Amino acid sequence: MFKIFGGTRKRFLLLAAAFLGILPAFTQEIGVQLYTFRNQLPENVPGMLEKIRNMGIRELEGGDTYGVPVDEFKALLAKNDLRVVSVGADFNKLSENPQASVDLAKTFGAEYVVVFWIPHQEVFTIDDAKKAVEVFNTAGKFFKENGLSFCYHAHGYEFGSYGKGTLFDYIVQNTNPEYVNFEMDVFWVKHPGQDPVKLLKKYPNRFPLMHLKDRKIGTPGTQNGHADVETNVVLGTGDVGIAAIMKAAKKAGVKHYFIEDESSRSMEQVPKSLAYLRSLK
Repeated sequence: MFKIFGGTRKRFLLLAAAFLGILPAFTQEIGVQLYTFRNQLPENVPGMLEKIRNMGIRELEGGDTYGVPVDEFKALLAKNDLRVVSVGADFNKLSENPQASVDLAKTFGAEYVVVFWIPHQEVFTIDDAKKAVEVFNTAGKFFKENGLSFCYHAHGYEFGSYGKGTLFDYIVQNTNPEYVNFEMDVFWVKHPGQDPVKLLKKYPNRFPLMHLKDRKIGTPGTQNGHADVETNVVLGTGDVGIAAIMKAAKKAGVKHYFIEDESSRSMEQVPKSLAYLRSLK
């Protein structure tokens, strides 16, 4: 007789299931971006973290403690078997004080630092893209030297035309993949008129992180980085094409997936989205 613990036990069971031909359809770990529960967490942090655990979620993207002392918040994470994979960082602080982002990530035991917005005027320009490339390459190198990985999360405004492609293409092609990669928010690729599957195939291994978010059918797209949060619907019921994206994402090297539901119905919708993902083959 022998004992199997933790991840080893899980791998053993999956291998055994595969051998017997009964491998479950869904085996990918799915996390949540805590912004999904931005309204609920401040009201009851312990209770909300417990609810997240009870949904079957183990991985988080965050960086805030919602008013709870850091040590207490970390204890609550441990109690609920929750792990912070990535934390957010402000673009301007990457140049001013990158050490602050390193300290935040290490406080939570996170592997990734993510920037979610590049400051710009009404229209994102090539000058904005060039500045971002410079800042990202420098910060990304610093993060790697400190044992962390850096990603940028596009919000749609980066898909304006430039040369034979887009400004996003310029950013990807001019950042060093050793230091800079990306978090694909599938909503914010679809919304400005792009195809998430094609983008994953175009840049394999450049998207280690992914936000899973679906869009209400019939929603008009924009390229300004803004949308009505109530257009966020249960995964699989919108027009983003989640099933095809999940297949392509695995082949493209996505490592961590986070549901981000910004609607007022997130408590109702996230469990349904998880059920949908678990139904995929």
